Amino acid sequence: MNALVRAATLTNFLEVARDLGLNPQPLLREVGLSRALLADPEQRIPAASAVRLLEMAAQATGHSQFGLRMAESRQLSDFGVVSLLISHQRTLREALMVTMQYRHLLNDTLAMQLEDAGSLVIVREEVVATAPSRQATELALGVLFRMCAAVMGGRWAPQSVNFSHEAPADLSLHKRVFACRVEFGSEFNGIVCRAADLDAPNPAADPAMARYAQRFVESLPPVNGPSVVLDVRKAIYLMLPSGRASTEYVAQALGLSVRTLQRQLDEAGTSFTDMLGEVRAELAQRYVANPRYSLVRVSELLGYSTPSSFTRWFTAQFGQAPQAWRKAQGGSA
Repeated sequence: MNALVRAATLTNFLEVARDLGLNPQPLLREVGLSRALLADPEQRIPAASAVRLLEMAAQATGHSQFGLRMAESRQLSDFGVVSLLISHQRTLREALMVTMQYRHLLNDTLAMQLEDAGSLVIVREEVVATAPSRQATELALGVLFRMCAAVMGGRWAPQSVNFSHEAPADLSLHKRVFACRVEFGSEFNGIVCRAADLDAPNPAADPAMARYAQRFVESLPPVNGPSVVLDVRKAIYLMLPSGRASTEYVAQALGLSVRTLQRQLDEAGTSFTDMLGEVRAELAQRYVANPRYSLVRVSELLGYSTPSSFTRWFTAQFGQAPQAWRKAQGGSA
């Protein structure tokens, strides 16, 4: 599974590196990228290389908001040909649905979902990566926030922006970029907004332009073949905390029968059970390392009916009980 992203994902990387006094060439060389690759926004590059590059740049500069600084000056046009289709949707909800539908043209690692919660909607966005991805997550949410602002203009006033990682020492950049409440140590990465905002009409929408853009986007040659492994992985990331990461729910979300899903995973050399275990192990490390989560809550987020079942699984997976693992990571119960 080699997830790819457009080189446009790293738009502003060189500029931010220069502003922070960083020579990017050694880092680019280490992850197998080059300035020439980044110069073509439509070039496809390995997602793992982009995620690693951002983390290395943040560490090298000592600037824990490197990814967010890149997002600060992003424009809707950075979405490429999909930007025209997004900008002419009737509502922000429809613009987000289009972004989700065509995210394979933008970034293979993005998992997005709209969760209605009464008068509020949670726009969840996860960067599905096996390596630490704090910078990529802040970049992705910063870009998403600016996209929503571009569609809604001055009417964009979300309730909060939520991150699962801990807060940095300096929050000034977050406050400037998001201009709303920012919550850290949350159970999800995403934006909380009013349902009424998502369904308000977009005054700039042009149905004729939207139809033209739709035809144009659909006429593009496929960038990658469909990857059921990636799709299942992203679905598990989104569904596991709500207890819906089952074969039946994931198959339904992907528009497949359970039998078809199982057959396609068999052909890819994996199984739903194996993928569920891999994602659960990745999320377990995120949740257990965060001292704001009780271990009872962690067991619930990972789909276990009892804390003892979770403890047995975690101990077998990581060689020590979750509380001991947390202490070793510097956290506390």
